[in-house]
Amino acid sequence: MLTLACLWTAGAISMAGSLDTWVEAGGVWFTRNDARIPGDTGTRFDLLDLTGRGPDPYVRLYARVDFNERHSVRFMLAPLETDGTGILRKEVNFRGQTFEPGIPTEGTFRFNTYRVGYLWTFHHGARSRLGVGAVALIRDAEISLEQMDRHATKENIGLVPLLQLHGELRLTDRAALVLDAEGAGSSSGRALDVALLARSTWKSGLYAAVGYRTLEGGAENDDVYTFSWLHFALVQVGYRF
Repeated sequence: MLTLACLWTAGAISMAGSLDTWVEAGGVWFTRNDARIPGDTGTRFDLLDLTGRGPDPYVRLYARVDFNERHSVRFMLAPLETDGTGILRKEVNFRGQTFEPGIPTEGTFRFNTYRVGYLWTFHHGARSRLGVGAVALIRDAEISLEQMDRHATKENIGLVPLLQLHGELRLTDRAALVLDAEGAGSSSGRALDVALLARSTWKSGLYAAVGYRTLEGGAENDDVYTFSWLHFALVQVGYRF
């Protein structure tokens, strides 16, 4: 999939008005990471008892093809994984295995996402921009527990459609505030990824930003119950070709 996306991007650049590439990195903290697997018969437990709250380092990679001032396509790679060893507070039934309290237990949480999105900028003023769009998110998720000779894991790969909102407010010729949000919800789950940034741009095409991001959501059904809330302190560095 990544190879196809890169080939498509390379072909689109020749037709595009510009190309933006940037890297986002920083630290991520958890304030919630609950799981119950299976969702109907498993035991609900707090993964933070095993992995801790952070901070953990993270990185995201972005590329955006602007065909003109109204239409653009964005690609994003966001790997995310944390693990650790702790003590469960109670007996946990997870994937048909029983994990006992009071015994060191290793937990792993992975939530990698790969996204392709289209944005329509319906307002393009001298000082502000506002756009809406749609995003296709592919998740590569895993939760696993390991205790002595017991090991159980739950992996999940799936496609999630999201809506996108993007806004920019220019404060000066070089400084701007940026709001970037993606999200969706239903009776069986939700996903919300929102960032607020302060960005500075130079005439060379180089730009940098600092800000805060929050990622919250999960799913609840007979197969899985999992909800997480993450907070990111971030720095972005990019170049506009």
